[in-house]
Amino acid sequence: MENKKEHYGLLTATTMIIGIVIGSGIFFKSDDVLSYTGGNIGLGILVLCIGAFSIIFGSLTLAELSMRTKKNGGFVGYYEDFISKGAACGFGWFQTFVYYPSLIAVVAWVSGIYTASLFGIKGTLENQIVVGFCFMTLLFVVNIMSLKLGGYFQNLSTVIKLIPLLGIALLGVFLGSANPEIPKGIEVIGKSNVGFGWLAALAPIAFSYDGWIIATSITNEVKKPEKNMPLALIIGPLVVLGVYLLYFLGITNMLGTSYILSTGNDAVNKAGEILLGDNGSKIILIFIIISILGVVNGITLGSLRMPQALASKDMIPGAKKIAEIHPKYQLSLKSCLLSYLITLIWMALHYITQKSGVIGKSDVSEIAIVFSYVCYIILYLKVMKMKKDNIIKSTFKGTICPIFGILGSVIILIGGIVSNPFYVPVFILFCLIVGSIGYYYYYLKNKSRA
Repeated sequence: MENKKEHYGLLTATTMIIGIVIGSGIFFKSDDVLSYTGGNIGLGILVLCIGAFSIIFGSLTLAELSMRTKKNGGFVGYYEDFISKGAACGFGWFQTFVYYPSLIAVVAWVSGIYTASLFGIKGTLENQIVVGFCFMTLLFVVNIMSLKLGGYFQNLSTVIKLIPLLGIALLGVFLGSANPEIPKGIEVIGKSNVGFGWLAALAPIAFSYDGWIIATSITNEVKKPEKNMPLALIIGPLVVLGVYLLYFLGITNMLGTSYILSTGNDAVNKAGEILLGDNGSKIILIFIIISILGVVNGITLGSLRMPQALASKDMIPGAKKIAEIHPKYQLSLKSCLLSYLITLIWMALHYITQKSGVIGKSDVSEIAIVFSYVCYIILYLKVMKMKKDNIIKSTFKGTICPIFGILGSVIILIGGIVSNPFYVPVFILFCLIVGSIGYYYYYLKNKSRA
């Protein structure tokens, strides 16, 4: 049976989008964006706008589908209702076994990076992974034990994370440059001409903007979903774009591109010191950690429900047991356990790839994000077909928005390939194989029943 309880309102749905999207990416990918663009602030702003472009028009397009389905599982429900059940199963397997767990593993690791920095723990990969594992486990437990507590933390962390972002943004823009000196022993990196290499910045930007679709996983638990989900899918991305632009302009104006390029992820610590004095870097780190944990919490909130959503549609082995909703927790505990175990596997894979350096600056989640954008194109095309069939009346929503959504997805795909020409195609093939296994599982299961 499907869980029909409505736990969340418009505020939680919107803050879930803002809270997942704004968090880890903008703090530790800003220097990557500047690096790929050769320190060109104008190109950096362009890249930020392209990233927002893809999710704003994507959100507007998919809002048309969210209003027309009551199926659970977010995008899986969209595929089931508007494409086919086999395609829904394939995409659901990709989200359950690759997308959600790889994202949680990487973002939890990032929380470990900043926590180690805050407490002066030696910043080894092993220490960062252990701290990230502890945070990840804690948030899984919190979201399983209390639906409301997970929702409250989402709302609270969203508000808290906006404080340092807007603080750096506004003071950086209006107070001007602090011209800090680059610490001794650090190589000074200046501006450079990167040509079309700036397209590679779209991969970290895709990471920075990702997460907006995860809110669709709780559609059937949102009050008045036909009204609130489209609003959340529109308001959330617009808020994110505004905050990102202000922050990027603020920190580059405050510190200068050379300082950010040279110091990388540590640049934000200097911004905190300038704003709040000697202890400012630690205060900023606390805000950043809460911010990142809000991201982990939001992705976890969606991930816990994915195996159960597939099981409720008989799209996963052991569906009958996984689909059982616990009367006290209002979740499938077997679904939660499966989600947790898969995430542990991805955390181990992330550790191996980072330790070996096999994928360079990339991580195991970036290409899963790029692949997901390719999958969205299928739904965008469906919306265009619905406009052609006169199901959707608005030309803007049924034609213009999906065209721009497709364009945004293609640009992000190109950016991903440019950033890592070997690794990206291989990993995309892996994602395709996982999705294909899900598709054929559903096909063979139903063929045997015929």
